[in-house]
Amino acid sequence: MPMKPGKNRDELCYPFIYEVSSLCDFEVVTDELCGHIGAALSLLPEAESSMRDIAADLDRVQPLAFHVNGSIRGRMAIGEEDIQWLQGRLAHYRDELADRVQGFVLPRGQMPVPQLHMARSAAKKAIRCMVRVEQEGWAVPMELPRMCNLMCNFFFTLTLVINQRRGLMETPFVSKSYG
Repeated sequence: MPMKPGKNRDELCYPFIYEVSSLCDFEVVTDELCGHIGAALSLLPEAESSMRDIAADLDRVQPLAFHVNGSIRGRMAIGEEDIQWLQGRLAHYRDELADRVQGFVLPRGQMPVPQLHMARSAAKKAIRCMVRVEQEGWAVPMELPRMCNLMCNFFFTLTLVINQRRGLMETPFVSKSYG
């Protein structure tokens, strides 16, 4: 017999939590993504004026994660203007970095760098979930994986910017598997 919610609403964390489809997994992962963004934002020191632009951008990105979350089951809430805005912010920060990093680095740094790496990973998970959701027959508008791919690259770039602004160097990762 499949699991199903009881009558006590306090024992139900999410109306779709017992669904068998990957859509609920996608929604849980994008909820996690939103939480990681919030953690990163809350860990940016308010007194650190060199991070105010990053704080403002994370403040704008965080709701986009929840908009991605509901855009398959509900109404589409991500538009081309959101994608273009994030693309522009990514380009802005990449310009600041110039050629700082070439290749892979170990995900390290002071707060909120670890949270941004976790947000980056959650954005990847969301993309993988969307692949499965589409395979199950749901329509997945391309704006959603585009946005999550941008978020992933944006969060990684922010880790580099934060480390650079703080005078920290990344530790390169040289793979023994790929060469």
